[in-house]
Amino acid sequence: MMEKHISVLLNESISSLNLKENSIIVDATLGYGGHSSNILERINMGYLFAFDQDSEAIRHSTDRLSKVGTNFTIIKSNFVHMKEELLKHGVEKVDGVLFDLGVSSPQLDEGERGFSYHVDAKLDMRMDQEQKLSAYDVVNTYSKEDLSRIFFQYGEDKFANAIAKKICEARREKPIETTLELVEVIKSAVPMKFRLEKHPARQIFQAIRIEVNHELDVLEPALSQALDLIRVGGRVAVITFHSLEDRIVKKYFKEKTEIDPKVKGMPNIPEEYLPDFRLVCDKAIVPSEEELEQNPRARSSKLRVIERIK
Repeated sequence: MMEKHISVLLNESISSLNLKENSIIVDATLGYGGHSSNILERINMGYLFAFDQDSEAIRHSTDRLSKVGTNFTIIKSNFVHMKEELLKHGVEKVDGVLFDLGVSSPQLDEGERGFSYHVDAKLDMRMDQEQKLSAYDVVNTYSKEDLSRIFFQYGEDKFANAIAKKICEARREKPIETTLELVEVIKSAVPMKFRLEKHPARQIFQAIRIEVNHELDVLEPALSQALDLIRVGGRVAVITFHSLEDRIVKKYFKEKTEIDPKVKGMPNIPEEYLPDFRLVCDKAIVPSEEELEQNPRARSSKLRVIERIK
């Protein structure tokens, strides 16, 4: 399964962390270990802490990282608990944090996980297999209003209301149990013209996945913790895969790197009013044409990097 997973923006994200041999690094989204194994190769006198909720990914990555070194710890937890979990290991400051917010290829390709709208499977979509809320619960128990809201908010789908209505009609007959059953309901709710332009389930599946895993709710608190943990000269790098995530990261990084409006424009701004962070790149880094040829799933990815300067 790991062989199927190609880490997105691998070289760009690794180089952006400015790694040194003794760096203490956090990979907030371990996945199948692509970024982590590359980090570990470069910090032979340092240490890696990696977070993930997915037991399957942890099992595979433990084996993969063990072949590189022993200077790592994998923590089974959502990255929103980063500071609390690191404190248990006596860690208060680190040199770099990496977030790769995408769903890994094995998760998409494994039928039983229910992330893909191309493969028939039980509606699931849980990153953490131990949590209760699943895609089945969202699709079969949420009200029409709540479904419409998450399809519009998290999927930015213009047919959100029509799709929510069709789902409620369909589940009155029988529960919607599988991914392809849901796909058929979605298709029936959108015009043929739209179906020919792009897969009508893509944005709806994204919205349900975000709801199931509370992906947007935990992002800003986790970024705040990462910035608190970073030493001077340390960096936080974030790879996003859709506009909702990228907007949150872009806005948050902008706020942290702006000069206080009260003194902006003054010829000699006092040190205490200058920002603690700087943007490493003014614009997001995107995949090269070569990477897109090798991995089409990277097409929507963006990398943003921030550095603590005081």
